[in-house]
Amino acid sequence: MRKRKPKKRIINPDPRYNDPLVTQFVNNLMWAGKKSTAFAIFYDALDLVKSRTGEDPYETWKAALNNITPQVEVRSKRIGGSTFQIPTEIRNSRRVSIGMKWLIKYSRLRSGKGMADKLASEIVAASKGEGAGVKKKEDTHRMAEANRAFAHFRR
Repeated sequence: MRKRKPKKRIINPDPRYNDPLVTQFVNNLMWAGKKSTAFAIFYDALDLVKSRTGEDPYETWKAALNNITPQVEVRSKRIGGSTFQIPTEIRNSRRVSIGMKWLIKYSRLRSGKGMADKLASEIVAASKGEGAGVKKKEDTHRMAEANRAFAHFRR
């Protein structure tokens, strides 16, 4: 166990939209410390979203992130020799972090040419309530609902 909780790091806002959430997303998207490349991929993806949908790409991205973000998750807990999947509410910062990671993961798994194209496709699909990330969220919620009987084991 930790003796004390670590301090929350302050994330600087991004240059185009002046939003720390965008910087957090880019930090998750980044590979091998290539932050400028990650920003270029993200902004290219948003430009592609704008050309495909004709809507505000930033709002589309926020909607996509909101549609992927889960509300509950199941956590394993060992009780009396058996392991139970216990549905648990997720705190807000973890909720957003999981949503971002799922959006990036399922973008990478998509077929397409270049990460910006894949990310744009996943953002458009997620904003409409489709795509692999939204399916993952629904599966997580379904699993939590199925294990609702064990909710009384919550810590």
